[in-house]
Amino acid sequence: MAGQKFQYDESGGTFYYFVLSFLALVLIPTTIYYWPRKKKEDPSKRKEECQCPDCVKKNFILANAEPYRLLKSVAIKVTIVLGWALLLFLTYRVSQFDYEMASFDPFEILNVPPTATQAEIKKAYYRLSKVLHPDKETGDEKSFMMLSKAYQALTDDVAKENYEKYGNPDGPGAMSFGIALPSWIVEKENSVWVLGLYGLVFMVAMPSAVGVWWYRSIRFSGDKVLLDTTQMYFYFIHKTPHMLLKRALMVLAASLEFDKRHNSQVIERQSDNDEVPALIRQLPNLNEKCKEHPLCRMYSIKARAILHAHLSRIPLNAETLERDRQFIVKKCPYLVQEMVSCVHQLVMMAYARRVPRLPSIETIENCMKMSPMIIQGLWEFKSPLLQLPHLTEDHLYFMNKKRHVKNLQQFAQLKPEESRMLLKNLSDFEYENIMRVLGKMPLIDFSIRCEVIDDENTNVVTAGAIVTVTVTLERKDMRSLFGDTKAPEKQGINDEPNEEAEDEEGAGAAAATAVPAKKASAWAKPRKGKGGKGGKKPVNNQKKKAAPPMPAAPAAAAASTAAASTTDDQTAANSEAESDAGEHSDVESVAGSGSEDDDKQGRNNSSLDDDDDEEWERLQAKLNKRERLEGKSRMSHAVHCPYFPEEKQEYWWTYICDRKSRTLLTAPYHVTNLVEKEEIQLKFTAPRWPGVYTFTVCLRSDSYLGMDQQQELKLDVQKAPAPPTDHPQWDLSESEPEHNDQQENLSDYTTDSSDEEDSG
Repeated sequence: MAGQKFQYDESGGTFYYFVLSFLALVLIPTTIYYWPRKKKEDPSKRKEECQCPDCVKKNFILANAEPYRLLKSVAIKVTIVLGWALLLFLTYRVSQFDYEMASFDPFEILNVPPTATQAEIKKAYYRLSKVLHPDKETGDEKSFMMLSKAYQALTDDVAKENYEKYGNPDGPGAMSFGIALPSWIVEKENSVWVLGLYGLVFMVAMPSAVGVWWYRSIRFSGDKVLLDTTQMYFYFIHKTPHMLLKRALMVLAASLEFDKRHNSQVIERQSDNDEVPALIRQLPNLNEKCKEHPLCRMYSIKARAILHAHLSRIPLNAETLERDRQFIVKKCPYLVQEMVSCVHQLVMMAYARRVPRLPSIETIENCMKMSPMIIQGLWEFKSPLLQLPHLTEDHLYFMNKKRHVKNLQQFAQLKPEESRMLLKNLSDFEYENIMRVLGKMPLIDFSIRCEVIDDENTNVVTAGAIVTVTVTLERKDMRSLFGDTKAPEKQGINDEPNEEAEDEEGAGAAAATAVPAKKASAWAKPRKGKGGKGGKKPVNNQKKKAAPPMPAAPAAAAASTAAASTTDDQTAANSEAESDAGEHSDVESVAGSGSEDDDKQGRNNSSLDDDDDEEWERLQAKLNKRERLEGKSRMSHAVHCPYFPEEKQEYWWTYICDRKSRTLLTAPYHVTNLVEKEEIQLKFTAPRWPGVYTFTVCLRSDSYLGMDQQQELKLDVQKAPAPPTDHPQWDLSESEPEHNDQQENLSDYTTDSSDEEDSG
């Protein structure tokens, strides 16, 4: 057996192969992903964009946001081109390496055909040896050696046998393994330098790089929000369960992303000592004398003043505070989303009895309201028409004298001549720009379907069942409403309990405005019999049992499995919730008017083929839902927001709440990919007590004011069927402990009949 030899690369051939392979592996993906590409601008698309002065200024700032963009693009191109040039050079060098036994063909070397005779071979050898002999002027030692080997392989019997067996006239040779490193690396005089280089790279540089990356990454959450900021949100939300809008704005301005000690990107100037106090004097209700930490710190007061100035559209110094405004406003959407997530987590913890205070639905909604306010640079109490370009308070004052227009939909439904008459003070260019922007704004068709999936009768809700509400969102442009005076107006969100619905159900208005203590007592279903609803002893017992103002633990379990989620763990739960999609009912609310006998008769009439088709449709729905979840994008439609320093996409929140008990039922689902139509599933546990319940399904925009919608969801909860007891496995020898009847009579939510009894 031939021997084996390991040797370092003296000639550099093997090392060239290594460098060539490494360069190819790096250059190909680098060229694909990093080669600068110039965006092709569509002239027609540019004409459709807003041409107001604020949008023109914003586009100019975005275009010049990176002053070294051109230099960076040129440097990337030069580096990639030099890399490919080096790759081509190495390929050429490798191709020139002459390995003598790589392709040994004696007939080709002697330039004779394979059928040549011995005389022809000798004649060819003598002729070529006169030319290639080293003593001749045209001689070449290496070529002459190859010529001699070729002649020997064709004339000598032993050499010929070796060539036919091993491909080499000298017989089997030693197997050589080349190490793709030059030999000077292992030389004794270079050992200190080589070890020093290894130690510097693997013991200093790499651990330092990993440590710096780890130290920076552990300070942030998955949404690039400082963990210290998240803890501060938890503290203030838990401290103030019913947080007002201005209080939420104060907490947002206290985010540690705006503090120089936590964020090195923050710029502190000497001029802030003069400009910030002057700005504070222009802003009422800033509450700059607050003594709470960190709300009283200078960075928080400065950020709060800048946010108030942004919402009031007060111009700032372009070289100082304006740059700070762009920096602060740019980070606010991520911080608001983190606040919404914190409120939801505290709600789940309160349901699980881990925290004593349950945040109200107003707290999470006030956090959501901040997002469109900051995106549009507008206070919530201002007219939504101010989101359109060129319009000011003066224009709205004269418009309302002729016709009172409350929202964008009413303005879009005006006839062209009427809307032009209202805006006659504007030029034709400004009017066309307004209508162009208005026509691209969203118009959402918001519908809901309710059912109980994986139940024999999906249209009947029983106590404690998992209710699935499918929210269908279909986006259209506002231009579809131009001149359409008959289109119904979308129902906006009413933050207070719906008194009209209570009147329809026979409940008094007092139930809607009751204090939280009375609402808590309304959760307890009165027991018929001894005490009655007027009995003192049962009422006292109910108050003791219903003291915590929050739904019971089973409702928390369902809310935690809701499809709406913003954290990573909630997203995993969301994928499971949405994968259970089934066949949806065509009704918007569930009614339990059918009797059990009718249900049994309907089930008996169904055939096995129908059951198979239904199972197949459910399976297909699960697969489709999973595909949509895996490929969820964050691109929808561009938002008209001239006061926001970056491009913004339209996002939405949808959730279910109980206005009467002021509680959140499902986690807010953040819809980030609504291009034309999307379906979202929200799940919660039905109340444990039979009755008629009214919940609210809400849709909120994080980019526009006046786009919020809500729909009522009425559940007729039926009594859960009794479990089978005649089977031998249910024959328990031990007696079960007696339950407190009064505890079983507690309901998780407020029924319409309870409101009627309380008001009576």
